[in-house]
Amino acid sequence: MNIPLAHDFANVEPTVYLVDEQANPSTDFFVLPALQVQGCRVIRCGFADLPAVADLTGTMLVFVRYIPPGWVKLVEAVRSQLMNLVFFMDDDVLDVKASVGMPWRYRFKLARLAAWRLKWLQQQQVQLWVSTPYLQHKYAAWRPKLVLPSPVANLEVRRVFYHGTASHGAEIRWLRPVLEAALSRDQSLVFEIAGGHDVQLLYRGLPRVSIVHSMKWTAYQAFLSLQGRHIGLNPLQATPFNQARSYTKFFDITRCGAVGIYAPDSACAEVVSHELDGLVVAQDQEAWVSAILKLAHDEPLRQTLLRNAKVKAIALGEQAQYSYSGLITPGKI
Repeated sequence: MNIPLAHDFANVEPTVYLVDEQANPSTDFFVLPALQVQGCRVIRCGFADLPAVADLTGTMLVFVRYIPPGWVKLVEAVRSQLMNLVFFMDDDVLDVKASVGMPWRYRFKLARLAAWRLKWLQQQQVQLWVSTPYLQHKYAAWRPKLVLPSPVANLEVRRVFYHGTASHGAEIRWLRPVLEAALSRDQSLVFEIAGGHDVQLLYRGLPRVSIVHSMKWTAYQAFLSLQGRHIGLNPLQATPFNQARSYTKFFDITRCGAVGIYAPDSACAEVVSHELDGLVVAQDQEAWVSAILKLAHDEPLRQTLLRNAKVKAIALGEQAQYSYSGLITPGKI
């Protein structure tokens, strides 16, 4: 079996400029582990992150799947100064025929950023790294190196969520800067929000955000039963429509094992005791950022609030049962 990198560095721990479009499985499964095991100093660059020519002297340059246009000229200017130049692929991106049947936009991307660079890669005497024996055999004339995948380590994450419907557009917009700040300050936070294409566009660009599309009530109940959520958000803007809302969000948040942050002057705030079974925080965006980080960092506090919230939910259910007596009375038609 071909072991990557074993003799390429000659006991030297080089600086490696790793170029990829964005965070992606190709880099995390294959390239980063191969570089890290060699003790390389890795500088990760996006397509537009062009370093100075002088910074590349004596370094190794690794492209993951794609060769962006701006880097073509840069490589041509510094090729003789590079210690090594590598192109890694984990799909057959260098053969346009291999992508037949895929969406044409994706095929064009592969052609423009990879397949059409084939001759250029050969001219630059690029070392080819591949992910499978199939690719190693297909491009055998290039003498490619086989890079096997390593498992990606599990991240210790805290899942924050907001499941507002289309009637909560004001709250969804209000939360956007809150989550931008929270996610930037704590890399362990991930955010889950319900919405459609408009919400996806609004939150585009934020890291670690997943969009949950609308679903029927029965499907949502099953979805909510899945554990793994930690902090539930329930902001509420002062609108006439919101004045009529009840405190059902307290049940939803507690049911999935999370602790809620609730807006004051809301129905939820009427049943939640601040810092006993949840947090009631003024609708100030910085205050909500601080509240999210507080719950994320203080595990004992969050567990205590969750236990108390579960007790409160049971008590509210019993109160509801009592209120049902006499609800239906016989009458004349």
